[in-house]
Amino acid sequence: MNELVLIWLEFAACLTLIGVAGPELCRSGDVLAERTGFSGNWIGITLLAAVTSLPELAIGVSSVTLADAPDIAIGNAFGSCNFNLLMLVALDFLLRGESVYRRARIGHVLPAGFGVILIGVAGMNLSMHGHGVGFRIGHVGGYAPVILLLYVLAMRTVFLYEREHREEYAEEIADRYPQMTARAAALRFAAATALIVAAGVWLPFVAERLAAAMGWNTTFVGTLFVAGATSLPEVVVTVSAVRIGALDMAIGNLLGSNLFNMAGVALSDLLYLKGPILAHVSPIHAVSACRAWR
Repeated sequence: MNELVLIWLEFAACLTLIGVAGPELCRSGDVLAERTGFSGNWIGITLLAAVTSLPELAIGVSSVTLADAPDIAIGNAFGSCNFNLLMLVALDFLLRGESVYRRARIGHVLPAGFGVILIGVAGMNLSMHGHGVGFRIGHVGGYAPVILLLYVLAMRTVFLYEREHREEYAEEIADRYPQMTARAAALRFAAATALIVAAGVWLPFVAERLAAAMGWNTTFVGTLFVAGATSLPEVVVTVSAVRIGALDMAIGNLLGSNLFNMAGVALSDLLYLKGPILAHVSPIHAVSACRAWR
């Protein structure tokens, strides 16, 4: 069989796995939110965001450890943040009736605010290193531990807020899945996670091979094609969450993914042994950072 056909079949298989596992991930996540008393916001920020952002993390790690391409790692992280915010705006246009910002819970302000801070810290240090100014600890940029600490602080702050409002959330929700236990939901969530992670991590590499085979590898189309592949899990999971009525989970997934992406920048910095990663990338990434920050 032609090699190009095989690559297309691999690409289709990855899309199919994500398409099947995405809705199941949202349903089981919704059940876990009901059974634990925590909101869909918390499930989206923690569990869904981690699952759907693993492809970006895999690309970042492989870029700095195997390919020696720090620009790909940083560009992918900031690009994904911009894409997530674009999806949030798209939700407001696609949903009929009241604005998505009125329908969503006020608790989303916390991850959104921390996202602005984290992206701002990364963007500011990117600009500083572009002008030869920056603090480092060995080969690690001084911003890396700051970003990681802020990420932990963000998770803790959102957790405490959600715990304080558990009773309020429990009164709002109805038991939409009376026949599914928390244990069954956890098992389904784990199975869906395994499928999405496997397909999501493999998909960018298949997309890169496909772009090369089609002659797109050095073109703008090829770059967009590979970059878009890493965001497919977020798209599928977000749309699936909205379809089952879990709007807060969908928004939490997008905002949580931005937090996770910035933590990924810090991790890439730790793994990049030539020095602070933001000192070895193009200053043009500051444009993407500013767009995501605004």
